[in-house]
Amino acid sequence: MAGPVLAFIAVAAYAAFHSLLASRWAKARARALLGAAADRAYRLIFNVIGVITFLPVLAVLALEPGRRLYAVPWPWSILFLAGQAVAAAFVAVGVWQTDALHFLGLRQLMQSDRETPSLVTTGLYRYVRHPLYTAGIAFLWLTPLMTTALLAVYVALTVYFYIGTFHEEARLRAEFGEAYVEYQRRVPRLIPRFVRPAAD
Repeated sequence: MAGPVLAFIAVAAYAAFHSLLASRWAKARARALLGAAADRAYRLIFNVIGVITFLPVLAVLALEPGRRLYAVPWPWSILFLAGQAVAAAFVAVGVWQTDALHFLGLRQLMQSDRETPSLVTTGLYRYVRHPLYTAGIAFLWLTPLMTTALLAVYVALTVYFYIGTFHEEARLRAEFGEAYVEYQRRVPRLIPRFVRPAAD
């Protein structure tokens, strides 16, 4: 059981540290130390640190993969891989809709003044409030090979994504006020509503 336990702990440590960096407290501390430059560089640094601190999770999976639970046989595995490709495409579309350069933290570096944010409710965001999380969860669980360590990571990440939606929505309500509250009333959190919603 070493693999699954270590994998779960690695994700929990990553989630705790990542959440701390995403908090308003951490951003305020960075602004107090670095001034206006913190607003421009924070997102990029946050993303770089996020990638680096996820490496221990991957290392655990490589060194302690755990026991194989199942492997989807050919040709059915093609359906799983195709589903993962669709999920990855949805992530790319969702990032593009909310401005890929801003998501990566590059646009902030190129702007001297802080840009006024806008609430995106079109495209994928018409059907689900967190399409990146929805597609990310689908990508994880469509993996055609499952081990005990992978299962622990996927459970931990799914819980983290779900909890993360609440923290993100608290920030969005503070930023956009009643407009976001109304958006929450109309659009589901993680499970898309395929019936066309009313026009924004």
